[in-house]
Amino acid sequence: MTETAVELETVEPVESAQSGQPAPVSDEQLVAMLVERARSEGLQLTGQGGLLQQLTKRVLESALEGEITDHLGYEKHDPAGKNNGNSRNGTRAKTVLTDVGPVEVKVPRDTAGSFEPQIVKKRQRRLTGVDEMVLSLSAKGLTHGEISAHLAEVYGAEVSKQTVSTITDKVMEGMAEWQNRPLDRVYPVLFVDAINVKIRDGQVANRPVYVVMAVTVDGTRDILGIWAGDGGEGAKYWLHVFTELKNRGLDDVLMLVCDGLKGLPEAVETVWPRTIVQTCVVHLLRNSFRYAARQDWDKVAKALKPVYTAPSEDAATERFLEFQEVWGRKYPAIVKLWSDAWAEFVPFLSFDVEIRKVICSTNAIESVNARIRKAVRARGHFPNEAAALKCIYMALMSLDPTGKGRKRWTMHWKAPLNAFQIAFEGRLTPSNN
Repeated sequence: MTETAVELETVEPVESAQSGQPAPVSDEQLVAMLVERARSEGLQLTGQGGLLQQLTKRVLESALEGEITDHLGYEKHDPAGKNNGNSRNGTRAKTVLTDVGPVEVKVPRDTAGSFEPQIVKKRQRRLTGVDEMVLSLSAKGLTHGEISAHLAEVYGAEVSKQTVSTITDKVMEGMAEWQNRPLDRVYPVLFVDAINVKIRDGQVANRPVYVVMAVTVDGTRDILGIWAGDGGEGAKYWLHVFTELKNRGLDDVLMLVCDGLKGLPEAVETVWPRTIVQTCVVHLLRNSFRYAARQDWDKVAKALKPVYTAPSEDAATERFLEFQEVWGRKYPAIVKLWSDAWAEFVPFLSFDVEIRKVICSTNAIESVNARIRKAVRARGHFPNEAAALKCIYMALMSLDPTGKGRKRWTMHWKAPLNAFQIAFEGRLTPSNN
């Protein structure tokens, strides 16, 4: 510690004027006294050797002293401990990394060597808050090198990239349990999508990572799993994913929203014969803009809106023919795109507006994809499949940390729930879920 270190034990309570006994000091008063003493002696509140580090040291050492007292059964310097077969045997210095930086603590020992400290366990070099900090930074897309540099700059702590990797590897057990957890028997809607991630397998190449997000019977959104594909035909791999979901207990899906991948409806029908496959309108619009000049995007979007907001399939067909007359000559690829996807585009037009809102509102899956892309973009490429899945898993686990999103989703769910229950003839009956 620095020469200006505050001796915390010298901060004593003020005597009572009436009794001459020390007056009780509140926590707030004690903190104020410590801060004032630190300032008067030029000690910083934070940073190396600062007040927070010293307070952390004192709390940890007090807790350790309490632990060994419980272990031995007598207080320090208590004659009751004499010749009882085990006693204190000094201390050993140990530096642990905490939220406020590295702190050196004196860990007590006993002559029998049977004392097992809990707050700072043997061979433990980091408190749990540091691990949580590393996992949080990693979930936000920082590389191991960036996390190591951040801890060194902010906390003055030397944490190697290998240590960061060791910390993040701890999530793999939780990921395996999460990936294989049992599922509900039925979900109103599944959103499925795939994101390309660069993985080095001999050479760096794009590999698809498949993501499935469900709308639950309670109206919440739940990521059911992530899978790294082999780069082969997507529809065949989706069949593998759907089969795994069914084996985890998912027997029925009312509607499945996808990006229009060829062969996907057949894969869905193989696993869930009664599921309606719906092409994602947002994907259709986004793909349409690929074929249109930038200056026409607003006009094309305005012309397509009457198609996907039509009250019925017949009305949508009429609006699409009108779009084709105006834009078909200039952008025939857009017309072909919608024509090819028409069979999977029109199903939701026959449903109540409340169901349409759920199907067309892809904000949830888009926010998931955005978080994944942000996390993987910072890494450039991954050395292997496991590293890619670990990064994506941590990004997903950091979604909606406050729970506000979950609460917002359920606020207006009763109307869609009723619409699904009526339209799908009771397949969402809670007693069967």
